[in-house]
Amino acid sequence: MNKILGIDLGTTNSVIAVMEGGTPTVIPNSEGLRTTPSIVAYTKKEELLVGQIAKRQSVINPENTFFSIKRFIGSKFNEVKQESTQVSYKIKEDSKANIKVICPILNKEFSPEEISAQVLRKLINDATNYLGQEVTQAVITVPAYFNDSQRQATMDAGKIAGIEVLRIINEPTAASLAYGLDKKQNETILVFDLGGGTFD
Repeated sequence: MNKILGIDLGTTNSVIAVMEGGTPTVIPNSEGLRTTPSIVAYTKKEELLVGQIAKRQSVINPENTFFSIKRFIGSKFNEVKQESTQVSYKIKEDSKANIKVICPILNKEFSPEEISAQVLRKLINDATNYLGQEVTQAVITVPAYFNDSQRQATMDAGKIAGIEVLRIINEPTAASLAYGLDKKQNETILVFDLGGGTFD
């Protein structure tokens, strides 16, 4: 039976998990770590880097290193003017008021969904190697405040990465579900999602 991944596509870091023997298990990435920095970069040789390796070279290559891309996904340019001043790379507005991320080394522009898809692709590849089988489906968590456009853009990023996104779940809801997995009685709990970029 095919495994379905659970993906926390975070602003700062991302995590993948899968159900193994009825228990959710975090899958380590190819570097052996439980979290993967949500960072994509292109080098002078036009090589794609994702995760820890992209983070390491960010100081010497700031204009071609894309982090905190989740702040821009599914948003219009005029909605993120403040956020755009907090990153080292340049973004611009296209003819439909959508955001484009400028990559000088490739002389190309990417949508935030395309950058997010590179992070997802790495997570999927790491999961495939760990599980020893191809993974084609996932559930992705998003901040509770994400609107329909941002949720759809997250699903689009999954499609670009080559997976079917079965569901988009609010991050605090996912935490509540995980907490209640082995509980037999009903109870009320309060969940704080203290993320790198958002707090729910």
